[in-house]
Amino acid sequence: MIPLLGLIAGLIIGIFLPFHIPQEYSNYAAVAILAALDSVLGGLSASLEGKFNIKVFLSGFFANSLLAALLAYIGDKLGIQIHLAAIFAFGNRIFLNFGNIRRKLIHANDVK
Repeated sequence: MIPLLGLIAGLIIGIFLPFHIPQEYSNYAAVAILAALDSVLGGLSASLEGKFNIKVFLSGFFANSLLAALLAYIGDKLGIQIHLAAIFAFGNRIFLNFGNIRRKLIHANDVK
């Protein structure tokens, strides 16, 4: 429940306090946002399983986002478009987490 509340709070803040990211940093921001969204959906999935740990969630949220942006930056400096691989990997994980959440919610409703 905490990851979902954090996602909603972030969306509200983003809508009412718009922040413009310069074009040269857009690849890094995109990868960091995907990593953060992956962490949120992973936290929601863990919450539905009863395995949610706030320390694991927060450390993963910030560390994964920073590491993803750093790797995209290093890839750019090396002339490798590594952000494309990160987008694919995080996109894949997001869909897997979303599928797991969906199955858990459907199964929870079938049991009742």
